[in-house]
Amino acid sequence: MNEPIRTELGKISSVRYGVGGYNDAMHGISFTLEGKGWGVQDFWGAWGAIIDHTDHCKWSEEDRIKQHGEIAMRISWLLQQAKKEDIGGLRGLPIEATFQGGGMGLLKSWRVLEEVL
Repeated sequence: MNEPIRTELGKISSVRYGVGGYNDAMHGISFTLEGKGWGVQDFWGAWGAIIDHTDHCKWSEEDRIKQHGEIAMRISWLLQQAKKEDIGGLRGLPIEATFQGGGMGLLKSWRVLEEVL
C-alpha cells in the first residue's frame, strides 16, 4: 500500500546544537520546523560522551566518531546551502518539508528553499 506523500512550506523556527535525541543521551543539532498549522522537530546526532562504550554496545568508539564527523559535514553542507556562517543564521529560513502517511504524517525530509534566498 502506498502511503500519501505531501509537501508543506514552512521555516526553521529554532535551531540548537548540544544535548538531545533519545533520552537526551545524544549530542547533535536540533531543528524545529513550522508552517501554517503544523510543526515538527528533527534531530541529527549520535551518542554523546556521557554514554560509555562497553562490550555489550552494538557500536564502537570508531562508529561514534564517524557519526559525529558525518553530522559535522551535514551541518557544513546545510550552512553552505543556506549561505550562512553559523547555525544561528538558520533561524527563520524558508524550508520545504516532505511528509508521508495520513494525518500529519512522518517527516521524511526537508530542505532549505535556496531559490528564494
